[in-house]
Amino acid sequence: MAYREKLAWLELIGMVIAYGGYFIAVGIVDPAPGRLETLTYVALFGAASVIRLLILGCGWLFLRARMGSEARAKPDERDRSIARRGASTGYYVLMGLMLWVGVVLPLTDSGWAVANSALAAIIIAEIVRDIMVVISYRRGWHG
Repeated sequence: MAYREKLAWLELIGMVIAYGGYFIAVGIVDPAPGRLETLTYVALFGAASVIRLLILGCGWLFLRARMGSEARAKPDERDRSIARRGASTGYYVLMGLMLWVGVVLPLTDSGWAVANSALAAIIIAEIVRDIMVVISYRRGWHG
């Protein structure tokens, strides 16, 4: 498995674990409205972000030590092409979801429902990007 494919797997796993936990917690926790609600959501998101950074940091250090020279090599044309494909697909997913969040959702919800929906849109787009990168490496797509 190529180094950059392993990085995509690492990012995908980090996103799913950290932010999956965040959205499960948001579904379970029912904070009091007002300041306490804001502090609760910010604390939960901060904890999820720290968990993601720990997963990425430890995983990156591990991969860097195990992969040696491949980890230090600059991305070649295939790597750049696969990254562009993933970014392009993720961008279209993000735009579609943000249209929903920015145009439709404010008509029915407000506050943290809209904010969490926007966060979910960004996270889903990143997950789609990572999945596209993994699939492209697995199937040998490039160009």
